[in-house]
Amino acid sequence: MSIRFPQIALMAMFTLSAFVARAEYLNEEQQQQLHALKETSINSDLSYEILESLTTEVGARMIGTEADKRAIAWSVEKMNDLGFDKVWTEEVTHYQWIRGDVEAKVLAPFPQPVVAIALGESVGTGDDGIQAEVVHFENFDALKAAESGSLDGKIAFVSYRMERHLTGKGYGKAVGARVLGAQVAAEKGAVAFMMRSVGTDDNRAGHTGITRYKDGVERIAAVALSNPDADMLVNQFKRNKPVEFFLKVTAVRNEKVTVKGANVIGEITGSVYPEQIVALGAHLDSWDVGTGAVDDGLGMAMMMAATSHIAKLPQRPKRTIRVILFAGEEVGLLGAKEYVNVHKENLKNHVIGAEWDFGLGRIYEFKTGVGAEALAGAREFAQVLAPLGVSFNPVNNAQGQSDMSLVTKEGVPAARFAPDGSKYFDVHHTMNDTLDKVNPDDLRQNTAVYTMFAYFAAQTEIDFRK
Repeated sequence: MSIRFPQIALMAMFTLSAFVARAEYLNEEQQQQLHALKETSINSDLSYEILESLTTEVGARMIGTEADKRAIAWSVEKMNDLGFDKVWTEEVTHYQWIRGDVEAKVLAPFPQPVVAIALGESVGTGDDGIQAEVVHFENFDALKAAESGSLDGKIAFVSYRMERHLTGKGYGKAVGARVLGAQVAAEKGAVAFMMRSVGTDDNRAGHTGITRYKDGVERIAAVALSNPDADMLVNQFKRNKPVEFFLKVTAVRNEKVTVKGANVIGEITGSVYPEQIVALGAHLDSWDVGTGAVDDGLGMAMMMAATSHIAKLPQRPKRTIRVILFAGEEVGLLGAKEYVNVHKENLKNHVIGAEWDFGLGRIYEFKTGVGAEALAGAREFAQVLAPLGVSFNPVNNAQGQSDMSLVTKEGVPAARFAPDGSKYFDVHHTMNDTLDKVNPDDLRQNTAVYTMFAYFAAQTEIDFRK
């Protein structure tokens, strides 16, 4: 049975009364403020309104594109409107990649058109395209085991299907082929690489995502087939007849052309320890399909809304809260790398970091990567989250998600929130990553969790490193 927000509020009040009696890290006034922020964020549509604005006024925003420039300007203006004290940008550069189009079809034994999408930063095939026999591999390991030269003049196809899971753990087993498949296939002599999309849906839409090339190995075009088309192609192989295919990819990879993006950073300044930073992350860029609502517009909206709720308080929390919208996450955590480089000497003042870059449902678990002494404070805070359906995992081995992982690898403590990810890979990196996939009620719960966390981390005097 689902719990409605009024019921959650009553449960929260009951839990708060018990929390007040035994709390050690926040005084009663601060605890009451924490509860008030919870009520504010649960009953606010601010995060959804921010996301609607982003997806309507900007949309897809691949690094270096005109839309990315609009996203940077939009983010700066939005943070200022939301009451941030300081907002600035830090340039991030990359090379140019243009997606182009894909024409894909089975020529024999049973001619049919196929829906496919170029993998991110793939090279093209040339104007004439490629006509060749397809060799089927059930998984990436089978491709890696193929003999050198066995794919000369042929197209490699990996048909492994990603498994659906609450935690999204099936992604790890599937994504290797997307990232490294083209270079491995080329090492075996292939003239192109195809794979089943890394996704859990049955929509006739391909999932893009970065692919990598290896110096000294020929670069070949790489595409992902929609799940239904991958099924059809596998069924053709079951007829035990050679499969002939035509593939034309017009993508252009201009490594000599530099394009510019930027990390957009905004903060509300701490009232007592302004040099101490609670870092909240999300990534600004998206792929150039869909509108980037889920990946990672959700994260952007949550972090900005959470900070704005806190900015509206009569007094700023003790520590600074900094929101970092990272550039170029999709093409290799470029913004995170630049942030670590630029702020290397100041990372010691980052007291804890958290990010959102996964999930499409409610947060159900909270865990940390903090010092042993600080774990008690995190456990106490978890009692406040419990009425929202969030349990505490005491393993204390968390690292930051995505971009924030590079920050926490530098020794910055981490908080990590696990949302329901069972439907996330239905839309991940597809044209279906749009606003309608977002449940406003779930977004309110998620925003409430991050608002509570940001205030707790900024107001407490816990040293999360100890």
